Amino acid sequence: MDEALLRKALARADAAVAKGPHAIAADGQRRTLHVAMGDPQADFDRVLSILSLHGLLGGDGGLRPDVCLVSVGDYFDWGPAADRERVARSALRLVAWLASHPADQAVMLLGNHDLGRVGELAGFTDATFRAAQVDADRVYAGDATDAAAERAFLQRWPGLPTAELAARDFSTWTDEQRTWVEHLLRARRFRVAHAAGDSLLVLHAGVTREDLQLVGLEPERWADARAVAEALNGVMDRAVDAWKGGPLVLPGLHHPGNAKDGEGLGIFYQRPSLAAEDAERVRGTPRRRFDPRRLPLGLSQVVGHTRDKRVRELVSPGPARDGVLRHLVTDGTRVDYAHGPPPTTGPGEGVMVFTDGAMREGRAEDFELFDLDARRAVPLVP
Repeated sequence: MDEALLRKALARADAAVAKGPHAIAADGQRRTLHVAMGDPQADFDRVLSILSLHGLLGGDGGLRPDVCLVSVGDYFDWGPAADRERVARSALRLVAWLASHPADQAVMLLGNHDLGRVGELAGFTDATFRAAQVDADRVYAGDATDAAAERAFLQRWPGLPTAELAARDFSTWTDEQRTWVEHLLRARRFRVAHAAGDSLLVLHAGVTREDLQLVGLEPERWADARAVAEALNGVMDRAVDAWKGGPLVLPGLHHPGNAKDGEGLGIFYQRPSLAAEDAERVRGTPRRRFDPRRLPLGLSQVVGHTRDKRVRELVSPGPARDGVLRHLVTDGTRVDYAHGPPPTTGPGEGVMVFTDGAMREGRAEDFELFDLDARRAVPLVP
């Protein structure tokens, strides 16, 4: 990436952070290129490098004026424990940089990590979270975590569902991040879903027919991306309007975890699974696994959240690759999964396009972005 352009982008981000939480209203400008970006859990300069490689940045360090970028969410939490402070600052830079654009130029969708700032971690301060994290770092040992030690940890920290959440999953949380997330929620800048076309929906992890039944959307409208987005965003907006503190719950769609109830559940956590051991987990809502045969037919969903390796484990065994776009197509009975953008499909098929390519892994030029108009990968600039 051009060093002068990088400096301009970083300066823009730093100015936005220094300004404090804010949101720029939509400006109504016509944009001719609409692009979905998978989970940006990577250093801010890598995100910028990927955008630059695809020709999406303007000379001022922001997005090109004719570009609309739709980010599928999960802006926080990656990397080793030694990098937590640096990663926390980098993630906030990205959020502030996106928020410095008009709302109809940088569409900011929510992921489970973003909601964790006002969910599982809503009752923490910087000091109490650091204390919980020091405790969690002593207890959490991956699959070798001692069950009795974790039970004692949860008695000390009942707002958390696991020691892993503080040690790894939400490990770069800060009070400043929470302040930004809350502001962007109340300003309606953070969204659950975005309609990118008549039957093309962008959101973090995807919805099924059961989820749409729960929000009261009539079955004949399940393939209408605008109706689906309006219904999902409406649930969030009403919950935020009524929210006076404590963990933010989106009834039926997102239930943060805690020691008493276990891990968080809902549409920001769920992943497709045909695994036999998940047969019970895919029933009912909210949940962490869903049956991909229950996708709404006629609707194409562009999602992040789930890397190729995970889909290979849960749905379709085969060689996994980072960076590439992937698609899943179902007619309610069969499920086809493959690398690449989706094929042409009909009203009797449900589609998912997966964009989480593990952004911090591999080469920046190998990370694919999805052109929402052409429904293919955005080409690299020469």
